[in-house]
Amino acid sequence: MDRISESAVQPAEIIALLRWYQDAGVDETIGDDPGALGRPRTAAATPMAPVQMAAPAPPPAPAAPQIRAVAAAALPGSDAATGDARRIAAGCNTLEELAAALAAFDGCGLKATATQMVFADGNPEADIMIVGEAPGAEEDRLGKPFVGQSGKLLDRMLAAIGLDRTTVYISNIVNWRPPGNRQPNASEIAISLPFIERHIALMQPKILLCAGGTSAAALLATREGITRIHGRWYDRSFPDLAAPVPTMPIYHPAFILRQPGMKRDVWRDLLVLKHRMKELGCTFAEEG
Repeated sequence: MDRISESAVQPAEIIALLRWYQDAGVDETIGDDPGALGRPRTAAATPMAPVQMAAPAPPPAPAAPQIRAVAAAALPGSDAATGDARRIAAGCNTLEELAAALAAFDGCGLKATATQMVFADGNPEADIMIVGEAPGAEEDRLGKPFVGQSGKLLDRMLAAIGLDRTTVYISNIVNWRPPGNRQPNASEIAISLPFIERHIALMQPKILLCAGGTSAAALLATREGITRIHGRWYDRSFPDLAAPVPTMPIYHPAFILRQPGMKRDVWRDLLVLKHRMKELGCTFAEEG
């Protein structure tokens, strides 16, 4: 796993982290140990002796990421519907053609219960593509991904490392809202997978982020949970792309809202992402 040493964190990143905690609603610490932010209140904090500040040493180079190669996933589903989806998606040569083909596709039963298709948001020329799970109620109403409370948190996460919706592109594995905001089932994912794979191939992102366990399981063909694989790099191959796409699973913002103790892990993953973006020459909204 590619992790950045705490000693490599620069003052600007410490300030950004404090702003991130403030935006997330953290209004107190427990003791002098910053690690206590992620521990229960019953854990006693050990007082720390005063620290003499010295001139910061040059940060060590981050360790080389461990890359795992991943091929196209194979999921169970309706053979006829999945075959149709694969054939239709393969015939689309632009994002506009893909959106029109998805809107006309009746092979996914979720279309019958959703208000509208949710295709994408952000900049189609962006270097970073984020793929979530499926639309929620707000997304279904407005026709854009990540526009509810989890979307607001995603925007704050992106802003913490100098990104915004002009420098990322966002979609979902499934383009229609499942009833009651339930998770899409294996068949619905299998039918949708050819479209999102073609979506990614047409986008040609420099980096792909899988937001949440469902997205990671579908695109990386893994049974490991998101708490084990977040922050790791994978090389994901796609049809019609000459080279694999560096792909990293991250926590879904909705999960972070339910589990605020994970914010420290989120910050580390964001720093890993920022470092890789710099290595690959990706575009930032502004230098954070």
